[in-house]
Amino acid sequence: MLKVLRIGPGARPNTRDVVRFCSSSSSSSESPNQARVVVAGAGLLGNSVAYHLADSGWTNVLVLDQSTIGSGTSHFGSGTIGLFKPTPERNIIVESLKLYQRLHRQGYDIGLRRCGSLNLAQTHDRVIALQRRAAYILPTGMQCELVDSDTAKRLHPFLNTDDLQGAVYVPDDCIADPAAVVQVLASEAKRKGVKYFEGCQVKYINTKNERVHSIETDVGTINCEYFVNCSGMWARELGLKCKPPVRVPAYPAKHYYALTPSLSLPTDDDNLLPCIRDYDANLYVRQYDQSLLVGWFEREAKPAFEDTKDIPKAWQDHLQQDSSHCAPLWEKAVDRLPVLRELRMPEVRNSPDNFTPDGRLIFGESAEVKNYFVACGMNGNPLQGSGGVGKALAEWIISGTPTIDMLPFNVQRFLDLHNNRQYLQQRIREVVGRQYAILYPNQSEYKFSRQLRCSPLYSVLEARGAVFGTKMGYERALYFDADYRRGDPLPTLPDGSFYKPKFFQFMEKEYQACAQHVGIIDISSFSKIEIKPGVQSDTVSGENAVLSYLQYMCANDVNITVGHIVHTGMLNERGGYENDCMLIRQSENSFFMISPSSQQTRIYEWMSRNLPADASVMLNDVTSMYTVINVVGPKSTLLMSELSNSDVRLAPFSYRKLNLGYASDVMIMSFTHTGMPGYCLYVPSEYALHVYDRLIMRGRDYGARDVGTLTQRFLRIDKFIPFWGDELTSMTTPFEAGVFYSVRLDKKENFIGRQALERQKRDGLQKRLVLFHVEDIDIDKNVWPWGGEPLYRNNEFCGTVTSAGYGFASEKLVCLGYISRPASNSVRTITTEFIMDKDAVYHIDIAGKRFRLTQHIHPKAAMARANERQDRSKSYRPTVVKEKKRNQS
Repeated sequence: MLKVLRIGPGARPNTRDVVRFCSSSSSSSESPNQARVVVAGAGLLGNSVAYHLADSGWTNVLVLDQSTIGSGTSHFGSGTIGLFKPTPERNIIVESLKLYQRLHRQGYDIGLRRCGSLNLAQTHDRVIALQRRAAYILPTGMQCELVDSDTAKRLHPFLNTDDLQGAVYVPDDCIADPAAVVQVLASEAKRKGVKYFEGCQVKYINTKNERVHSIETDVGTINCEYFVNCSGMWARELGLKCKPPVRVPAYPAKHYYALTPSLSLPTDDDNLLPCIRDYDANLYVRQYDQSLLVGWFEREAKPAFEDTKDIPKAWQDHLQQDSSHCAPLWEKAVDRLPVLRELRMPEVRNSPDNFTPDGRLIFGESAEVKNYFVACGMNGNPLQGSGGVGKALAEWIISGTPTIDMLPFNVQRFLDLHNNRQYLQQRIREVVGRQYAILYPNQSEYKFSRQLRCSPLYSVLEARGAVFGTKMGYERALYFDADYRRGDPLPTLPDGSFYKPKFFQFMEKEYQACAQHVGIIDISSFSKIEIKPGVQSDTVSGENAVLSYLQYMCANDVNITVGHIVHTGMLNERGGYENDCMLIRQSENSFFMISPSSQQTRIYEWMSRNLPADASVMLNDVTSMYTVINVVGPKSTLLMSELSNSDVRLAPFSYRKLNLGYASDVMIMSFTHTGMPGYCLYVPSEYALHVYDRLIMRGRDYGARDVGTLTQRFLRIDKFIPFWGDELTSMTTPFEAGVFYSVRLDKKENFIGRQALERQKRDGLQKRLVLFHVEDIDIDKNVWPWGGEPLYRNNEFCGTVTSAGYGFASEKLVCLGYISRPASNSVRTITTEFIMDKDAVYHIDIAGKRFRLTQHIHPKAAMARANERQDRSKSYRPTVVKEKKRNQS
């Protein structure tokens, strides 16, 4: 078996040994001036990208490093490979493990060993969190087992189990040596033709026609087609060395661990101790040779390099120790492993690693520059994700499009504010601890780096009892504490729960206002883009460039009458969603687009890259120019009529500009985002306080009430309206989501994704979005579904819940989820008859307990029971306004 250099945790790499290893694989000594792909950073990520590119035949690849291969922080990680993760992360980790297993089979000693892991629970809520994760992991074929304290003690004799309420044992978790993996990947990449150039610092990335053109280094300029920023702690700073600057929101936190003296542990595979993750104590433990390696994801961490302007190249010289911070961390480890009491506290080492604002990986193509790719932000364990990220990024570069669902990881999920150094230093303090925290669905908000983007109504809503969350840096009222009185301490989000939310009674009152009176919701965070003729508009020739562009971009027919609105998707070549939006036609050649909040960066980039080359169409992001107020409920028309001299009785899916109170040019739109009747008001932000005040004051006569976005979410789920990012992703089509009304295959204009949808219509669907009502569940006593739960049809796994909530109208817990035919079925297409078969019995597994489900594929059928029980407003569903086509001359 080939031996490679192994660098232990915290050890400083011997540069001569690293260079000696590299020279055997022909590292370059002269700077080349041309490469198809240039990768900056020769750590785990950079080497993984290079390896996978070369493995696919792309050998004209150059990897640059400002020092030497593996000299960054990659080799400092814990070396653990944990599969017990949420589904998107687990899919990445599985690909990493496959890579490391392949290297191991090829004879490389990378320290890969199967040791298993124990994931501990000290509290009842942690047990539920583990049970929920186990429930949706088991159908994937991965082994995991809920065990009691005695079993945990048997598996790891050093454990103190007195305070444990349970654990999950994952037998297939592994460990490996990150330093060895770095060097083996570099060796294999070189063998396949990749060239490495060490001691080379990237100074600037030159662009031409908004794409990568060349790379300036301290030893010369390299022309290239693609650039991949894998520079770890330096990735953010390198992103700024470009015009336009590329945002890479990642910043290093101090990450502490300790290696004990030898405990004379057996090192044979059969007796290797399992890794320990004690989430409630914020620590992990793994066997390292005959010692134990202990590390922490403490609740409030410390940003690294606060005393330097930039991340220093000689970063190891700036790693200060902090005994007052580390002593309590060590005590937690001693409590969990009493054997450590016999030892003197070892040196606690500081191994900084990059963390991101939301604690998820960052990779993908940048929004600012085409062919500029990013991979960084491994959040404390670079080994675990690097193999999968390198594979996914290489596939993206080669194929020109992502091959996996990228929404959770895409670098385009951020704004400029997320890339602010001060913002990152504050946010990172809590992101580290959130790696092990219980993140209750819809109830786990950030504490640091808040109140950045605020609606003009923020202070008024706060004074009325709003409890805020954040989306894309925007403060949004989650719900309103109806018990709050002015002068009391401001209400705060209570501790989360997997059961009925502790603020449920407030949401119930908000629903009643929407269903029977008027609900007022501030939804200003929605993305808003104007699509207008550009400087080279060709309207003189008689062609409407804006309309032609949107017809190509949109699956629906957007050639509607001026003053009307159309709901449409923008698709990729696979027929999957790139955007779900409303288009308002303001004039013959100008449109106003409304998209989900999280789309502000991503969809602007997508649309920009598809603009006509002749500059005949322009985009203008006007998100901050308008305050958006949803006025929802059966009495909304009466209220609006009191505030305007104009007729507010609009046709469905139409809009008008009018005066409201004393405010002029308010766009009033006859739809809501709740599935209920009402209006969306797009108010110039300078008029926002006035309009809101008039709505509240006059609304008293109509039972008006402030409503939060959580109630709005539940309303949409109950009315079977799919969500962007949950049901609507780049891997799901409109037909699969059941929104057939948003596609017009018969329109004369071609559109992106049309061929894929035509094939799907011809060949049939293999999955379909279904609405389920949970039966025989006590909403006051049982754990609720929150998303991610597995679905079963006749006791066979058939799908997963994408989103869930309480249906106030149906008085049921409601789930949306895609289902497919079970694996045992040779027929793959799924039909309405299959879904609704009277012999089909559906169940949901909620934290290990199954409940029966009633399935629906139409919202009206789902609401029939509610409609029979009480005379409420007619169920409202978006419909396309069919208008006569105008003659284009």
